[in-house]
Amino acid sequence: MDQKAKVVIVYYSSTGHSYQVAKAYEEGAKSEGAEVRVRKVRELAPAEAIAANPAWKAHLEATKDVPEVTPDDLVWANGYVFGSPTRYGVMTAQLKQFIDTCGPLWMQGKLSHKPVTAFAGASNPHGGQENTIHSIYAVMEHWGIIIVPPG
Repeated sequence: MDQKAKVVIVYYSSTGHSYQVAKAYEEGAKSEGAEVRVRKVRELAPAEAIAANPAWKAHLEATKDVPEVTPDDLVWANGYVFGSPTRYGVMTAQLKQFIDTCGPLWMQGKLSHKPVTAFAGASNPHGGQENTIHSIYAVMEHWGIIIVPPG
């Protein structure tokens, strides 16, 4: 039985860099015949913080039509990509908040035995990208996921 790959790419991006990586993953997965959903996580930052950063505000407006991820997207998919900028060596609060809503699915075993990869970025060398990916994988280990490192 040939099962088509269904991949959900879940990302957070404030100024667009992680979004660009998510779109590259989408292009690659589609080129291999996968059905793909690109989903952003909900923005949690206060409006005044966003307004104070023109790039953040512009990116939020440019991606207003990108659907927000729901737990149902994870049930639909048979493979995951998670992406986040690094925040002091861990994933963003926005991505973590979404992941925290998936507890009921985890308890039902609906997230396990699926491959996952992750990506992270920082604006500086040695900015904690590896630790950020590990922070995502720590959750995935609890979910019973098959980790597929990038690269």
